[in-house]
Amino acid sequence: MIRTILLAFTLSVALSANAQSDRKVYLDPNAPLEQRVQDALSRMTTHEKIMILHAQSKFTSAGVPRLGIPQLNMDDGPHGVREELEWNSWSPAHWTNDSIVAFPSLTCLAASWNPELSRMYGNAVSEEFAFRGKNIMLGPGVNISRNPYNGRNFEYMGEDPYLAGEMVYPYIQAAQKNGVACCLKHFFLNNQEIERFSANVNVSERAVNEIYLPAFKKAVQKGGVWTVMGSYPMWNGIHCCHNDSLLNGILKRAWGFDGALISDWGGTTNTMEAATGGLDIEMGSYTDGKTKESEYGYNDYYLADPFEKLINEGKVPMSVLNDKAARVLRTIFRTAMNPHKALGSQCSQEHYDACRTIGSEGIVLLKNEKALLPIQPARYKHILVVGENATRSLTKGGGSSELKTLKDIAPLEALKEIYGDKIDYAQGYTSGQAIYDVVDKVDVAEQTKLHAEALEKAKKADLILYIGGLNKNCKQDCENSDREDFHLSFGQNELISELAKIQKNIIVVTFGGNAFATPWINQVPAMVHCWYLGSEGGHALADVLSGKVNPSGKLPISFAKSGNDYSFAKYGKEAYPGVNHQVYYKEGIFVGYRYFDTKNVSVQFPFGYGLSYTTFKYGRPSLSASTLTNDGKITLSVAVTNTGKVAGKEIVQLYIGEEKCSEERPLKELKHFEKVSLNPGETKTVSFEITPEDLQFFSAAKHQWTVEPGKFKAYVGASVEDIKGISEFNIK
Repeated sequence: MIRTILLAFTLSVALSANAQSDRKVYLDPNAPLEQRVQDALSRMTTHEKIMILHAQSKFTSAGVPRLGIPQLNMDDGPHGVREELEWNSWSPAHWTNDSIVAFPSLTCLAASWNPELSRMYGNAVSEEFAFRGKNIMLGPGVNISRNPYNGRNFEYMGEDPYLAGEMVYPYIQAAQKNGVACCLKHFFLNNQEIERFSANVNVSERAVNEIYLPAFKKAVQKGGVWTVMGSYPMWNGIHCCHNDSLLNGILKRAWGFDGALISDWGGTTNTMEAATGGLDIEMGSYTDGKTKESEYGYNDYYLADPFEKLINEGKVPMSVLNDKAARVLRTIFRTAMNPHKALGSQCSQEHYDACRTIGSEGIVLLKNEKALLPIQPARYKHILVVGENATRSLTKGGGSSELKTLKDIAPLEALKEIYGDKIDYAQGYTSGQAIYDVVDKVDVAEQTKLHAEALEKAKKADLILYIGGLNKNCKQDCENSDREDFHLSFGQNELISELAKIQKNIIVVTFGGNAFATPWINQVPAMVHCWYLGSEGGHALADVLSGKVNPSGKLPISFAKSGNDYSFAKYGKEAYPGVNHQVYYKEGIFVGYRYFDTKNVSVQFPFGYGLSYTTFKYGRPSLSASTLTNDGKITLSVAVTNTGKVAGKEIVQLYIGEEKCSEERPLKELKHFEKVSLNPGETKTVSFEITPEDLQFFSAAKHQWTVEPGKFKAYVGASVEDIKGISEFNIK
């Protein structure tokens, strides 16, 4: 309310001061957006238009002080507001009021398969950005999890473009309703951190359209995202931050994006390409995005003095500059000069509650033999918790997504709240500090000591709860580096195996944003995967382990048995990490489950998989018609019943496959899903509308989306492998 009153007063004074001149429409918040943009644009000098196109500090771009147009304040997301940095360095500003709520990672959100939670997430996190005076939140990200080594997969939404698209757009809509622009990233092909600044990605037209673009397209066209961040890699030999075919051709013209394209920090490399290739705001040039500084000033940026020189010399038309400036002004009016922008709040109980809810619903129960879960206090006298992640802060590290939190509830703390003195703890291993660009050396003697201590304490336990997995160290889940192999580090595989030999009642709980090998899986009766759960992570995990919350998350990625089982791996270094700065996506459209399912490659845990403390029975799916026309639709319905003793949520998944096609297609692909809540004995009918769009593929021969007449199968399942029923239909 105070902010709205002050803005109204400022506008009133400005309008009164200019009463004798023409009315300044751009200052009128009630005027149509495009009138405001064009009015402001008409009053700006060439130099002022240039000034708003590039950074003026590490995380701000300039406004137009002469006209009362404010700067844009940006900050890293998407899991929370990054701590305040100094104006012109990467050093913390050491504020005392910038501690925030860390929300779960986007892989966790994707694992919930619940778009309503995505809306809750976007609303809550944007309120914290608004409270901190931020106009642009750098996130969310929807790059596809092509390989399990990518250090930034935890920031994205899994391996399937349909799931990622359905989960990202409610987040964007809710955040922007609060007057905070989302900056969708990283557009596109940012599928590895190795050589991220220099790699040229060679990928088929079909894979681009079927795998790597759809989630971005849905975020633009359905989410209405206001800003997009270009990525570091090159596509067709041109950096994605100023790639004309990508940014002007696809994003702006084909998709109708009317917002601003922002470079990734240090992602701009050429003035003429930046001028003509679709870049609107240049950030972070002359740094490597994190550490290096230089003697260059902000006026030396590619879209600063060098661009102005091209304009003044007539080498680039004024229309190009006007389009860029209009897009930036549009963003300013939607955010910084939006009178309806939320005041927001920081570290509110509602935000902690949202964090806990999203976290618990994204946790995936992968195995539960012997009914070890949920943990009943009466069954055990001595519960030993082993593992560094039981106490480690998993909001620290990871690169730009690192967060400064007011509080973090660790799993051990939350478990003690429930099980009290029954809990004992042994660290078991150490991974060192979370450092951005260097692997912290671990003392071998210390590791051996911790290992031995855990094994000794295990002899006295009647239940072992192992809490480990990945973390946000360099070469784990961390920006600027990829994992070095498919295994858990720090001797965890050996430790789990040895603990399982001592005590058969062992539950393995893992954190992390990627899949990994589980060579000990047959030795342990229960396993839970948690992603990164944020500030309320300990409570979210304890809620599931204790049975207060029935787990309902399902995997948004495939867990292969070996890193060599992934589709890209059989093509050698050319496919990953690349040779001579060239990376070839030779697997084409066969990414993740599309490969495993079609080529009949056995996995440890399939895409869409997740268990519950209750059981569900599916009825036979039925179709409203047996033939689909080009302009019609068919409704598929299936009844689902909770046959267990506790309330639970089931994710009903619909996959569609074509029996015969002129071009090779996956056996089946995810086209719809719905998360349904059921009490014991309750039955609900889930319905999906199948349209021709669900049946199309991008033809490599025709260079366009195509639907071929023929027979199709609709697979209803609890995962891509656990198919409960199949219905067949034709299309004419």
